[in-house]
Amino acid sequence: MIYSVTGKLIAMEPGFAVVEAGGVGYRCSTTSSTLAKLPGRGREVTLLTHLYLREDVLELFGFYTEEELRCFRLLIGVSGVGPKVALAILSALTPQKLMLAIAAGDAKAVKVPGVGPKISQRIILELRDKFSAEDLAGGISAGGGSDFSFLAGSDAPSAQGEAVAALVSLGYSQTEAASAIAKLDPELPVDELIKGALKRLSRGV
Repeated sequence: MIYSVTGKLIAMEPGFAVVEAGGVGYRCSTTSSTLAKLPGRGREVTLLTHLYLREDVLELFGFYTEEELRCFRLLIGVSGVGPKVALAILSALTPQKLMLAIAAGDAKAVKVPGVGPKISQRIILELRDKFSAEDLAGGISAGGGSDFSFLAGSDAPSAQGEAVAALVSLGYSQTEAASAIAKLDPELPVDELIKGALKRLSRGV
């Protein structure tokens, strides 16, 4: 399997990027978020890759972060979710937002163009147990630099992270805390996030 491609970025179009390495141009299908992070043409770049093999289909997918790559692999492992649907979801939602939506059981957040209610519900059901407390606390990968560093357990948690940690200390589960916080305005200060989350949790919403 091709783990990654490092070389000169020679082309970028909606939905894919081409990286030239060793005289070969590798066309990597990708998300809009990865494309937004890439440097200009002619610059060196590294994309973490997934080689998709299905019958007569052979396609290379490339991602800027380990978090996005792992989410992609989890999504295509869900029954009825192919690579195109997975890319659509990750183009609309960052790994951070996808993680929170799954933790919150919020199927509507996963219902992006091309994803119907049945598929979004299936994603929630099949992936809800794929993320451990460590994933929620320290990010989707153990390598650091995670998009989830604002949650409890990071070296410098944000207001959301501190609020989650406070709710966990009160006896709520990591999933319950993340779910309640995800439904509030992320710009609120810690105390307001905690108050708002407690109200939701007390009402069971």
